[in-house]
This record gives sequence, structure tokens and C-alpha cells, in this order.
Amino acid sequence: MKKNLLNSPQKSNVKVLDALFAEMILDKAIAEFRKAQLKEEIDRTLLMKNKEEFLKLTSELKQIS
Repeated sequence: MKKNLLNSPQKSNVKVLDALFAEMILDKAIAEFRKAQLKEEIDRTLLMKNKEEFLKLTSELKQIS
């Protein structure tokens, strides 16, 4: 009969992959949230005709995209 150890390398690899996958999902969610924030701020700067802030925000949005 095959013995399964609690801290076997196989289970450890699965934990590492799960952690990496969770981190990727969180990173994507944070990036999407920030993009939405930037788009709202860009709209606001357009209404206020603030060219300097607009250029700064659009530059940041380009880096994220």
C-alpha cells in the first residue's frame, strides 16, 4: 500500500502552484481596479482641463495596459 506523507514533495508543489495562481489572480484584479480608477481620474482631468495631470495619468495607464 502506498503511503502519503503530509509534507510530501507532491503536496508541497501543489501548494506552491496554488499560491502562485492566487497571486496571479490578485495581481490581475488589482491591475483592473487601478485601470478603472485611472480612467475615472482621466475623465475628471478632462472636465477640469488639467493637461499636466491628464498626461501623468495616461502615462500610468499605458504602463499598466
